[in-house]
Amino acid sequence: MIRPAIAEGLLNWTPADGLSAGADTGERLLVADSWLLRDGRVRGFERHRERFLRACAGCDGPPLRRLVEFWQDVTAALPRTGEWFPRVELTARPPRLRLRLRQAPPLAPDVRVWAVGQPDPRTAPRRKGPDLDRLARVRNRASLHGAEEAVLIAQSGVVLEAAHSSVVWWEEDTLCLPSPHLPVLAGVTVALVQERAARTGVRVAHRERTVEELDGREVWLLNALHGIRPVTEWTERSMTAGSAARATEWRSWLDDIMEPLPESN
Repeated sequence: MIRPAIAEGLLNWTPADGLSAGADTGERLLVADSWLLRDGRVRGFERHRERFLRACAGCDGPPLRRLVEFWQDVTAALPRTGEWFPRVELTARPPRLRLRLRQAPPLAPDVRVWAVGQPDPRTAPRRKGPDLDRLARVRNRASLHGAEEAVLIAQSGVVLEAAHSSVVWWEEDTLCLPSPHLPVLAGVTVALVQERAARTGVRVAHRERTVEELDGREVWLLNALHGIRPVTEWTERSMTAGSAARATEWRSWLDDIMEPLPESN
């Protein structure tokens, strides 16, 4: 029987031994996925599972039955108390499945954004994992300019997403997202927000906008850790952040949909 973990660390997985403590030897990441875990509750857990399994299949990862076994062991090992930000990983050469247990960092209710036309550095924009180091460097540069996040810009000049977040915005009563034809990651949190919009009669539209066209609008960054963060400042730009009129209600809803981890078999 696998018992929930109680400490941070890296756990390697094998079919024979399950999860066991290991050292980080710097293997290249092929796939990664992470989520906020609060006292054994998470939002969109099944969506994270499906995205991880799909991404592993897309880069010739382990067979599905091994991935399912790994996920079952991960589910059993995840802590049921405290705030955590676990990450599942598939590495290359040799291919290895592992669980990285991390304490959740402090959560932020809003965000300052650096948007100076940062070109997209990603090599696999639709798969989380291979570009995490590149995106971390982008966000580190943003921190030098007084921001917590950086917006990535397509060659055409339109907004794609942030280094570690999806970008959405409001145009009057319409919730807007970047076009699905653009190279953006399929975010779990943005999918949950879209579904709520559909259920409550909020119009959703895919649009292509430059950073300048977001001036004065209510803009949100979405991710699995912080949930919804309204943009409160565009650093080093003569732009005004729009009033976060809708953010409080939607943040409350997002907190309320956290569900207990499923019981492992």
